[in-house]
Amino acid sequence: MTVFWPFGTLLIRTELRRRAGSIGRQRLRGEQMIKSELVQRISAQNPHLYQRDVENIVNAILGEIVAAMSRGDRVELRGFGAFSVKQRPARTGRNPRTGAHVAVDKKCVPFFKTGKEMRERLNRPGEG
Repeated sequence: MTVFWPFGTLLIRTELRRRAGSIGRQRLRGEQMIKSELVQRISAQNPHLYQRDVENIVNAILGEIVAAMSRGDRVELRGFGAFSVKQRPARTGRNPRTGAHVAVDKKCVPFFKTGKEMRERLNRPGEG
């Protein structure tokens, strides 16, 4: 399934800052975005749409991506990236606490590869 995405209409920037006197990095507003914040930002950028409609659209898009991946399809959003499913074979693992060998079943895991345009925007000199 291929969907064309006008990349650049929604700007999400992350800023990692250290606060004076703190150890390590702390979560600041803007470092992560959850779905409800995405819906609010899209609603603010498109005042002619109701927030519940934007939420329904976001849920429909994400639901269709999940449904396509559950069928084993690859979902490509041009300029953004591609979602696919990778097969992991069955293997023998190890319990870290006891050291005993454990059988691990085969499984499918989601995989995301960024698109060229996104990689270029993330790696521009002077930004990031």
